[in-house]
Amino acid sequence: MGDLTTFEAIVIGIVEGLTEFLPVSSTGHMIIAQNVLGVESTDFVKAFTFIIQFGAILSVVVLYWKRFFRLNRTPVSQGASALRRFLHKYDFYWKLLVAFIPAAVLGLLFSDAIDAMLESVEVVAVMLIVGGVFMLFCDRIFNKGSEKNELTEKRAFWIGMFQCISMIPGVSRSMATIVGGMAQKLTRKDAAEFSFFLAVPTMFAATVYKMYKLFSDGGVELITDNLSALIIGNVVAFVVAMLAIKFFISFVTRYGFKAFGWYRIVVGGVILLMLLTGHNLQLA
Repeated sequence: MGDLTTFEAIVIGIVEGLTEFLPVSSTGHMIIAQNVLGVESTDFVKAFTFIIQFGAILSVVVLYWKRFFRLNRTPVSQGASALRRFLHKYDFYWKLLVAFIPAAVLGLLFSDAIDAMLESVEVVAVMLIVGGVFMLFCDRIFNKGSEKNELTEKRAFWIGMFQCISMIPGVSRSMATIVGGMAQKLTRKDAAEFSFFLAVPTMFAATVYKMYKLFSDGGVELITDNLSALIIGNVVAFVVAMLAIKFFISFVTRYGFKAFGWYRIVVGGVILLMLLTGHNLQLA
């Protein structure tokens, strides 16, 4: 089957599906999963962990398809310009674009610096713990959300700015964007759901960019030789992500983020302990 066995592809797909949309850092969990499985961090394995994000992305579109493919039919003022009417009609996609732009711009400008940080497992472990400590208190800090607070362009932009923080490995894209939404006075549920929606263009762009770089470096054979692993990984990530999203929305609406904070601290501690005991950990 190439660089990954069927079992390894399934396990990594499960880890991706479980952790991509939870505020626990999928990167940190990939480190542990690869080490436990004894998977070498080859060019294909690195690409695999990005490409199977497509399965996770698809789960959001399927779960929220009514929101993704619904246009804004509410009336707009008669004096509105053609551009304003267009933006009003495609309001959902416009706000996603506004939120997506900050990370897209910074990602292109500082891609080399981001890749350099991705080489540091220590950074992942420390940020897991730091983020975990923050999540112990974030409900108290931002517990002022109201269903009356709609997602405006300004709020979408600031959530996008928070997403940029997740370029530091170990922060968690989900955590950054959900906290960003709560900081903009959205409810936990609304902040979490917009975090899922924003993941679609963000993760899709990152996956396409990684695949482009892989193909540019002559990696077409890596894909064709490991096609079965990619299919398995995407299918597993898709199914597991759907279950994880349903669980997360229900759990966080009822209980908040403290449990995830403690969990992050434990995972970060485990990675540091593995490093201290001589394990040679690598980022996927």
